[in-house]
Amino acid sequence: MLIALQKRKENIAEYILYLWQVEDLLRALQFSPEAIYATLVAKTEGTDEQQKENIFNWYMQIVELLRKEGKENQGHLEHTLHLIADLHNLHLQLMQLPVGEHYRATYAALRAELPRLRTIIDKDEISDTELCFRALYAALLYKIKGGGEQAIADTLAVISPAVGELAALYGKVERGEINLFEE
Repeated sequence: MLIALQKRKENIAEYILYLWQVEDLLRALQFSPEAIYATLVAKTEGTDEQQKENIFNWYMQIVELLRKEGKENQGHLEHTLHLIADLHNLHLQLMQLPVGEHYRATYAALRAELPRLRTIIDKDEISDTELCFRALYAALLYKIKGGGEQAIADTLAVISPAVGELAALYGKVERGEINLFEE
């Protein structure tokens, strides 16, 4: 919970990927409250019992959402998918508006790779932005499992600059630091 709150403030892309990891971790723990507490809460350093209870309740709320949305075995919470849709809407605006000039140049390097990524991820119906997140998450999982270092590095090198810039611009828009419609 504490990490999620920090990531949400600092970088929306890292926040989304972190929540996806949490979803998979909760599934691996089979949504067991005892396992969740022992694995994710009990060892949290620098927290008192009240904070541990809050952290545990946060994990259990995610469990409840996964169950409510029918995503006990796979899939991602609607919350994160809505955030990705917001990012995609920003992407579409940046592709048109003057403020997006640098972003368009960064995105151009990624554009040629999208058909290949779409074939690998095998999801025709999702936006290019969601496709990038799914590819980043797949690379993260492969990195954790070990192997495929060059493929992971290649994927990250192509996707990370565009997603990173999009996330940074999202944060600036959200904080009111930039106006999309100023010239």
